[in-house]
Amino acid sequence: MVNISVIIPTFNEEKAIGDTIERILAVCKKIKEKTEVIVVDDGSTDNTANLLKNSDVILLKHTQNIGYGAAIKTGIRKAKGEWILICDADGTYPIEDIPRLLEFNETYDMIVGARTGKKIKIPAYRKPAKWIFKRLAEYLTKTNIPDLNSGLRLFKRADVLKLFTILPNKFSFTTTITLAYLTNNLTVKYVPINYEKRIGKSKISPIVDGLNFILLILRTVTYFRPLRIFLPLSFTLLLFATVVYIYSILYLEKMMDVAIILLVITSIQIAIFGLLADLIAKQKIYG
Repeated sequence: MVNISVIIPTFNEEKAIGDTIERILAVCKKIKEKTEVIVVDDGSTDNTANLLKNSDVILLKHTQNIGYGAAIKTGIRKAKGEWILICDADGTYPIEDIPRLLEFNETYDMIVGARTGKKIKIPAYRKPAKWIFKRLAEYLTKTNIPDLNSGLRLFKRADVLKLFTILPNKFSFTTTITLAYLTNNLTVKYVPINYEKRIGKSKISPIVDGLNFILLILRTVTYFRPLRIFLPLSFTLLLFATVVYIYSILYLEKMMDVAIILLVITSIQIAIFGLLADLIAKQKIYG
Protein backbone atom coordinates (compact mmCIF):
# COMPACT_ATOMS: atom_id res chain seq x y z
CA MET A 1 0.00 0.00 0.00
CA VAL A 2 1.32 3.43 -0.98
CA ASN A 3 2.01 5.64 2.03
CA ILE A 4 3.49 8.76 0.37
CA SER A 5 2.44 10.32 -2.92
CA VAL A 6 4.98 12.77 -4.31
CA ILE A 7 3.28 15.32 -6.57
CA ILE A 8 5.27 17.49 -8.96
CA PRO A 9 3.33 20.18 -10.82
CA THR A 10 5.12 21.25 -14.00
CA PHE A 11 4.68 23.71 -16.82
CA ASN A 12 7.35 24.18 -19.48
CA GLU A 13 10.18 22.80 -17.32
CA GLU A 14 12.07 20.77 -19.94
CA LYS A 15 15.41 22.14 -18.71
CA ALA A 16 14.94 20.92 -15.14
CA ILE A 17 12.36 18.13 -15.09
CA GLY A 18 14.78 15.31 -15.97
CA ASP A 19 17.19 16.04 -13.13
CA THR A 20 14.31 16.68 -10.71
CA ILE A 21 12.69 13.31 -11.40
CA GLU A 22 16.01 11.46 -11.22
CA ARG A 23 16.78 12.96 -7.81
CA ILE A 24 13.29 12.34 -6.42
CA LEU A 25 13.27 8.71 -7.53
CA ALA A 26 16.67 8.23 -5.92
CA VAL A 27 15.39 9.66 -2.62
CA CYS A 28 12.24 7.51 -2.78
CA LYS A 29 14.38 4.36 -3.01
CA LYS A 30 16.17 5.30 0.22
CA ILE A 31 13.16 5.94 2.47
CA LYS A 32 11.25 3.16 4.21
CA GLU A 33 7.73 4.18 3.20
CA LYS A 34 6.26 2.96 -0.08
CA THR A 35 5.97 5.88 -2.47
CA GLU A 36 4.54 6.87 -5.83
CA VAL A 37 5.67 9.84 -7.93
CA ILE A 38 2.99 11.75 -9.81
CA VAL A 39 3.94 14.43 -12.32
CA VAL A 40 1.13 16.71 -13.47
CA ASP A 41 1.92 18.44 -16.74
CA ASP A 42 -0.14 21.62 -16.73
CA GLY A 43 -0.46 22.06 -20.51
CA SER A 44 3.24 22.43 -21.31
CA THR A 45 4.07 23.61 -24.83
CA ASP A 46 7.70 22.50 -24.73
CA ASN A 47 9.23 19.01 -24.50
CA THR A 48 8.42 18.45 -20.81
CA ALA A 49 5.83 15.68 -21.27
CA ASN A 50 7.94 13.78 -23.83
CA LEU A 51 10.86 13.64 -21.42
CA LEU A 52 8.67 11.82 -18.89
CA LYS A 53 7.15 9.13 -21.10
CA ASN A 54 9.68 6.42 -20.26
CA SER A 55 10.33 7.38 -16.64
CA ASP A 56 9.07 5.55 -13.54
CA VAL A 57 6.43 8.14 -12.73
CA ILE A 58 2.68 8.49 -13.13
CA LEU A 59 2.15 11.21 -15.74
CA LEU A 60 -1.09 13.21 -15.70
CA LYS A 61 -1.74 15.90 -18.29
CA HIS A 62 -3.92 18.98 -18.58
CA THR A 63 -4.90 19.80 -22.15
CA GLN A 64 -4.29 23.47 -21.37
CA ASN A 65 -2.55 25.55 -18.75
CA ILE A 66 -4.89 25.91 -15.76
CA GLY A 67 -2.52 26.80 -12.96
CA TYR A 68 -0.05 25.58 -10.34
CA GLY A 69 -2.74 24.90 -7.75
CA ALA A 70 -4.94 23.09 -10.26
CA ALA A 71 -2.05 20.77 -11.14
CA ILE A 72 -1.49 19.92 -7.47
CA LYS A 73 -5.20 19.27 -6.93
CA THR A 74 -5.28 16.96 -9.96
CA GLY A 75 -2.39 15.01 -8.45
CA ILE A 76 -4.08 14.84 -5.04
CA ARG A 77 -7.27 13.45 -6.56
CA LYS A 78 -5.32 10.61 -8.20
CA ALA A 79 -2.95 9.99 -5.30
CA LYS A 80 -3.15 6.75 -3.31
CA GLY A 81 -0.91 7.74 -0.42
CA GLU A 82 -2.02 8.83 3.04
CA TRP A 83 0.58 11.61 2.88
CA ILE A 84 1.10 14.08 0.04
CA LEU A 85 4.50 15.61 -0.62
CA ILE A 86 4.65 18.43 -3.18
CA CYS A 87 7.82 19.71 -4.80
CA ASP A 88 8.46 22.16 -7.64
CA ALA A 89 10.13 20.96 -10.82
CA ASP A 90 12.42 23.95 -11.37
CA GLY A 91 15.48 22.72 -9.47
CA THR A 92 15.16 25.22 -6.62
CA TYR A 93 14.39 22.88 -3.71
CA PRO A 94 16.87 20.51 -2.01
CA ILE A 95 15.19 17.22 -2.88
CA GLU A 96 17.73 15.28 -0.84
CA ASP A 97 16.29 16.95 2.29
CA ILE A 98 12.90 15.25 1.87
CA PRO A 99 13.78 12.59 4.53
CA ARG A 100 14.23 15.45 7.02
CA LEU A 101 10.59 16.43 6.50
CA LEU A 102 9.44 12.83 6.93
CA GLU A 103 10.97 12.70 10.41
CA PHE A 104 8.10 14.84 11.75
CA ASN A 105 5.06 13.25 10.05
CA GLU A 106 3.99 11.44 13.22
CA THR A 107 3.79 14.59 15.35
CA TYR A 108 2.65 17.36 12.94
CA ASP A 109 -0.21 17.78 10.47
CA MET A 110 1.95 19.58 7.91
CA ILE A 111 5.73 19.87 7.53
CA VAL A 112 7.08 22.74 5.45
CA GLY A 113 10.54 23.14 4.01
CA ALA A 114 11.17 26.73 5.10
CA ARG A 115 13.56 28.68 2.89
CA THR A 116 15.57 30.00 5.82
CA GLY A 117 18.78 28.00 5.38
CA LYS A 118 22.29 29.31 4.84
CA LYS A 119 22.02 29.32 1.05
CA ILE A 120 18.97 31.20 -0.21
CA LYS A 121 18.82 32.50 -3.79
CA ILE A 122 15.59 34.47 -4.00
CA PRO A 123 15.59 37.38 -6.50
CA ALA A 124 16.10 40.70 -4.70
CA TYR A 125 13.03 42.32 -6.27
CA ARG A 126 10.78 39.68 -4.68
CA LYS A 127 12.07 40.08 -1.10
CA PRO A 128 10.17 43.29 -0.13
CA ALA A 129 6.85 41.83 -1.28
CA LYS A 130 7.53 38.53 0.52
CA TRP A 131 8.30 40.45 3.72
CA ILE A 132 5.00 42.38 3.47
CA PHE A 133 2.97 39.22 2.82
CA LYS A 134 4.68 37.45 5.70
CA ARG A 135 4.04 40.27 8.19
CA LEU A 136 0.40 40.62 7.14
CA ALA A 137 -0.19 36.88 7.44
CA GLU A 138 1.52 36.74 10.84
CA TYR A 139 -0.59 39.61 12.17
CA LEU A 140 -3.83 38.06 10.98
CA THR A 141 -3.02 34.53 12.21
CA LYS A 142 -1.10 35.55 15.37
CA THR A 143 1.54 33.00 14.38
CA ASN A 144 5.18 33.17 13.38
CA ILE A 145 5.44 32.01 9.76
CA PRO A 146 9.04 31.42 8.62
CA ASP A 147 7.94 30.68 5.04
CA LEU A 148 4.43 31.47 3.83
CA ASN A 149 4.46 29.87 0.39
CA SER A 150 7.20 27.26 0.20
CA GLY A 151 6.65 24.73 -2.60
CA LEU A 152 8.19 21.86 -0.64
CA ARG A 153 5.80 20.52 1.97
CA LEU A 154 4.24 17.34 3.37
CA PHE A 155 0.63 17.01 4.53
CA LYS A 156 -2.14 14.44 4.97
CA ARG A 157 -4.34 13.86 1.95
CA ALA A 158 -7.47 13.58 4.12
CA ASP A 159 -6.86 17.00 5.69
CA VAL A 160 -6.34 18.84 2.42
CA LEU A 161 -9.36 17.25 0.76
CA LYS A 162 -11.54 19.03 3.33
CA LEU A 163 -10.11 22.35 2.09
CA PHE A 164 -10.48 21.72 -1.65
CA THR A 165 -13.34 24.20 -2.10
CA ILE A 166 -11.19 27.15 -1.00
CA LEU A 167 -7.84 26.12 -2.49
CA PRO A 168 -7.11 28.24 -5.60
CA ASN A 169 -5.88 27.01 -8.97
CA LYS A 170 -3.00 29.47 -9.24
CA PHE A 171 0.30 30.08 -7.43
CA SER A 172 -1.50 31.10 -4.23
CA PHE A 173 -2.28 27.43 -3.46
CA THR A 174 0.60 27.12 -0.99
CA THR A 175 -0.21 30.43 0.72
CA THR A 176 -3.84 29.40 1.15
CA ILE A 177 -3.08 25.99 2.58
CA THR A 178 -0.64 27.55 5.08
CA LEU A 179 -3.26 30.05 6.29
CA ALA A 180 -6.01 27.42 6.34
CA TYR A 181 -3.94 25.10 8.54
CA LEU A 182 -2.92 27.86 10.95
CA THR A 183 -6.45 29.26 11.30
CA ASN A 184 -7.90 25.79 11.89
CA ASN A 185 -5.46 24.95 14.69
CA LEU A 186 -3.66 22.27 12.68
CA THR A 187 -0.02 21.85 13.65
CA VAL A 188 2.69 23.01 11.26
CA LYS A 189 6.42 22.29 11.51
CA TYR A 190 8.98 24.39 9.62
CA VAL A 191 12.21 22.66 8.65
CA PRO A 192 14.98 25.06 7.45
CA ILE A 193 16.19 24.30 3.92
CA ASN A 194 18.35 25.96 1.28
CA TYR A 195 16.91 27.36 -1.92
CA GLU A 196 18.71 27.44 -5.28
CA LYS A 197 18.27 29.69 -8.28
CA ARG A 198 15.53 28.34 -10.52
CA ILE A 199 16.31 26.70 -13.84
CA GLY A 200 14.34 28.41 -16.59
CA LYS A 201 12.04 31.42 -16.52
CA SER A 202 9.71 32.20 -13.61
CA LYS A 203 5.96 32.24 -14.32
CA ILE A 204 5.13 34.63 -11.47
CA SER A 205 4.09 38.20 -12.30
CA PRO A 206 5.36 40.43 -9.45
CA ILE A 207 2.59 43.05 -9.70
CA VAL A 208 -0.48 40.98 -10.63
CA ASP A 209 0.36 38.00 -8.42
CA GLY A 210 1.49 40.32 -5.62
CA LEU A 211 -1.89 42.06 -5.45
CA ASN A 212 -3.63 38.70 -5.67
CA PHE A 213 -1.56 37.43 -2.72
CA ILE A 214 -2.68 40.34 -0.52
CA LEU A 215 -6.34 39.81 -1.41
CA LEU A 216 -5.93 36.10 -0.87
CA ILE A 217 -4.49 36.55 2.64
CA LEU A 218 -7.35 38.86 3.63
CA ARG A 219 -9.97 36.58 2.08
CA THR A 220 -8.64 33.37 3.63
CA VAL A 221 -8.31 34.81 7.13
CA THR A 222 -11.77 36.38 6.79
CA TYR A 223 -13.13 32.96 5.85
CA PHE A 224 -11.78 31.29 9.00
CA ARG A 225 -11.19 34.13 11.51
CA PRO A 226 -13.35 37.10 10.44
CA LEU A 227 -12.96 38.94 13.76
CA ARG A 228 -9.27 39.50 12.95
CA ILE A 229 -10.45 41.68 10.06
CA PHE A 230 -13.73 43.22 11.20
CA LEU A 231 -12.98 44.17 14.82
CA PRO A 232 -9.84 46.25 14.05
CA LEU A 233 -11.80 48.03 11.31
CA SER A 234 -14.68 48.67 13.70
CA PHE A 235 -12.40 50.04 16.43
CA THR A 236 -10.58 52.22 13.89
CA LEU A 237 -13.85 53.87 12.84
CA LEU A 238 -14.86 54.31 16.49
CA LEU A 239 -11.51 55.92 17.23
CA PHE A 240 -11.91 58.18 14.21
CA ALA A 241 -15.38 59.21 15.48
CA THR A 242 -13.81 60.13 18.83
CA VAL A 243 -11.13 62.22 17.10
CA VAL A 244 -13.80 64.03 15.06
CA TYR A 245 -15.80 64.70 18.22
CA ILE A 246 -12.81 66.18 20.09
CA TYR A 247 -11.72 68.21 17.07
CA SER A 248 -15.21 69.66 16.54
CA ILE A 249 -15.53 70.68 20.21
CA LEU A 250 -12.05 72.21 20.54
CA TYR A 251 -11.61 73.90 17.17
CA LEU A 252 -15.04 74.30 15.54
CA GLU A 253 -16.95 75.06 18.73
CA LYS A 254 -19.81 72.98 17.44
CA MET A 255 -20.41 69.27 17.21
CA MET A 256 -20.29 67.53 13.82
CA ASP A 257 -23.34 65.46 14.67
CA VAL A 258 -23.98 63.80 11.32
CA ALA A 259 -20.39 62.69 10.72
CA ILE A 260 -19.97 61.33 14.24
CA ILE A 261 -23.27 59.45 14.17
CA LEU A 262 -22.47 57.90 10.77
CA LEU A 263 -19.04 56.77 11.97
CA VAL A 264 -20.41 55.25 15.18
CA ILE A 265 -23.28 53.47 13.41
CA THR A 266 -20.93 52.11 10.74
CA SER A 267 -18.51 50.93 13.43
CA ILE A 268 -21.30 49.08 15.25
CA GLN A 269 -22.60 47.53 12.02
CA ILE A 270 -19.13 46.25 11.07
CA ALA A 271 -18.64 44.78 14.56
CA ILE A 272 -22.02 43.00 14.40
CA PHE A 273 -21.29 41.75 10.89
CA GLY A 274 -17.94 40.41 12.12
CA LEU A 275 -19.59 38.58 15.02
CA LEU A 276 -22.13 36.98 12.69
CA ALA A 277 -19.35 36.00 10.28
CA ASP A 278 -17.41 34.48 13.18
CA LEU A 279 -20.41 32.37 14.20
CA ILE A 280 -20.77 31.12 10.62
CA ALA A 281 -17.04 30.37 10.43
CA LYS A 282 -17.14 28.37 13.67
CA GLN A 283 -20.17 26.44 12.41
CA LYS A 284 -18.25 25.54 9.23
CA ILE A 285 -15.22 24.37 11.21
CA TYR A 286 -16.81 22.64 14.19
CA GLY A 287 -20.38 21.96 13.04
